[in-house]
This record gives sequence, C-alpha cells and structure tokens, in this order.
Amino acid sequence: MSSPMPQPDQAAILACTVSRDVQNFDLLIEDMETVLGESWGDLGFTEALTFFSQPEADGMEFIALALDAADEDNLPLMAEIITQAKSRDIKVILIAEDVTPGALHSLLRQGADEFVPYPLPEGELAEAIERVRAPKIPQTTATGTGADHIKAGAKKDGAVIVVHGLAGGTGATTLAVNLAWELATQGKTGGPSVCLLDLDLQYGSVSTFLDLPRREVVYDMLSDTAGMDEEIFGQALMTYDEKLHVLTAPGDMLPLDLVSSEDIARVLQMARDQFDYVVIDMPSTLVQWSETVLTSAHLYFATLELDMRSAQNALRFKRALQSEELPIEKIRYVLNRAPKFTDLSAKSRVKRLAESLSISLDIQLPDGGKPITQANDHGLPLASSAPKSPLRREIAKLAASIHTLKDDEAAAA
Repeated sequence: MSSPMPQPDQAAILACTVSRDVQNFDLLIEDMETVLGESWGDLGFTEALTFFSQPEADGMEFIALALDAADEDNLPLMAEIITQAKSRDIKVILIAEDVTPGALHSLLRQGADEFVPYPLPEGELAEAIERVRAPKIPQTTATGTGADHIKAGAKKDGAVIVVHGLAGGTGATTLAVNLAWELATQGKTGGPSVCLLDLDLQYGSVSTFLDLPRREVVYDMLSDTAGMDEEIFGQALMTYDEKLHVLTAPGDMLPLDLVSSEDIARVLQMARDQFDYVVIDMPSTLVQWSETVLTSAHLYFATLELDMRSAQNALRFKRALQSEELPIEKIRYVLNRAPKFTDLSAKSRVKRLAESLSISLDIQLPDGGKPITQANDHGLPLASSAPKSPLRREIAKLAASIHTLKDDEAAAA
C-alpha cells in the first residue's frame, strides 16, 4: 500500500482509499494493488478533506470510499467527502459493508459514481474502476418524460409480457424490471423499444427499483383514458437511461377498481402501438381487469417459490382461471430461488410440486442473494449493479430467447 503523497521514483498517485481504517478492508487492499500497483494511497476521513485542497490531488482519478456499519454516525462527513471530491472532478467509488439501504441511497444521491458491496465480488472493483475511467457520453437524465419518443399514428403491435407474483416476495417486480431492461438492451445499437407498465396501483415498486419519481400525471391519465391521446400517454411515461420507458404506479395508494377493463384495454393498446415490447408488473390480487391483461398477453409469467403458500396460491390461481374459461395455456410458471443443481433433495421437492399442481416449472431462477436486494434498493438494474449475478444471467437468457422468438415470427410473417 502506498502513501497518498508520491515520493521520488514512485509512480504518481492516481487513486486513494478513504476509510476509518483500511485494514478493515483487506480485500480492498488486494484489489487496489492488483489494478493500480503502487499508484494508489490511503487516507483517513478528515485527511481526505485536507488532501483535496493540495496540488497533489489534481492528478487523482478516483477515491474508493470504504465504510461499514460503524461509520453510519458520520454520514455528514461522508457526504462532505463526496461533495469535495466531485467538485474537483474526482470520481467516487463507494465500498460498503453492512450499511443500511437508507444510508447508501443518501450517499449515492450525494454524487457517488459507483457502488460495490463488501466483501468485494471477484473482479467487481476492477469493473467499477473501468466504468469511472470511461469517458461519459452526454445524455438526458434518467427521469425525463417519454413524450419525445411517442409518435402519432404508430402501429408497432408490440408483444405483451406480463409478470404476476402468486405470493409476496416471489420476485415478480425484480423479474419484470430486469426482463424489461434486458429486452431494451438487446443488440449493441438500435435495440427494441420497451415500455414497462406498473399496474399495481397500491404497492407498485417499479419506480423504487429504477429510482424514478412517482408523478400526479399518472393518476390524471388513468382517471380519464377515454380522453387519452399519444401526447398525454407520453407525458405520463418516464425514461430510464434513454432506453426504457416506464409508467410508474401513482404516488398515492389507489383502489384497484379505480380503472375499468376498458381503461386498461386503452392503455395496453396505446403502449402496443408505440413499443416493440410491453412488460407489465401486475398486482398479486385478481381484479376485474385481470382478464383484459391475460387475454392481451403473449406471455404471462407467474412467479412462485418452493413453499406451501406459493403452492396453495398457485392452485387457487389456476382454478380461478379455469372456472372463467380463460386462456390458462398462456401461463408460464416461474420458480424463483430455485435450488442448486447439486441439491438433490430440493430438486425432488420441485418435481413433486409441479406434479401435484399439474403445472410445468420450466423456468427456474436461482437465488441472487444480497446483491439483488441492494440493486433494488439503489434503483439499478442487475445488469448495472450485479452483471455477473446468476439471477441476472438467467433473466438475460430469457430476454434473449423472447427476442429471438419475436424476430423469427416477424421473419416468417
């Protein structure tokens, strides 16, 4: 580990760790040495503020601000370090262990460029450093409206993909958000246009998972869909990173029967006209307009877990659809937090679950662990926050297969 002050015959200091005691982050030391060799140093919190004002700080590329639960009482000092670094065009990589989501959100809002959880996943620090070193391409903010992307008279006839959680916490919103993002980023350039609709009017959290604001205009649009045109619909949408268009849930908790089947049909038709894919995050509750969504869907994913509540809810869900003679063949059951390949006992339970419910569990998503919760808390897709996560990889494969199937159907038409 180097001193923050370059000595004769030493390489210039390009980065510094900033922490209460860097010895508490031994993996960080190893990764910094691997990436930077001797071109880095270490500073305490108060030392960093002093160092920023010295001429030696002019050549700094970034700091790795490392903190743990014991540092949460010093959040104002952490925020000041980030502010001072950013004012001198020094990038900030946040390294955090056992820090509450609220504290992390506050520091990211303060201007931290990257976040990497500690213990450091293999290669993640190097990738974060590569990202902060990459030149920034000017773009509009992630919270712009989608009005500029809506065209009057468009008729794209987009595919409707629905995600419905059969029990709380089965990963429905995580799947919907990340499936929409993976579809939007298919191909290196000119990917398909994707719209993500959060139709859980009471507890919808798509806005939280993408760090987008909830706006009153969404309620205004939903309360008068008969008067909705392309301009009104576009104003209700938000854009994330200029690739994904999002209709968030309204700011206030609203009754699910606020909208009728006709209202939902109008919104879906408008979205299908404007986008190649329309991904819908549904409420767990079956409502009057659930039939409208199901009949419009090309794929309807129902998420569940390997537990009794999911099994019972799946059975009741299946019976409800059959009793109304709805197109149950559209349902694709998704087992979240599926057991690993080597867990033979759990694999046997999965087989028994499928047989007892007379369903197929062809889509099985692995447990992503803590990085998934952190990504959702920070408002980032898994492709940005945990690209090597096994869950992200499976969702990416699913998106690629859907896109390939759509391309094949278009070619055959």
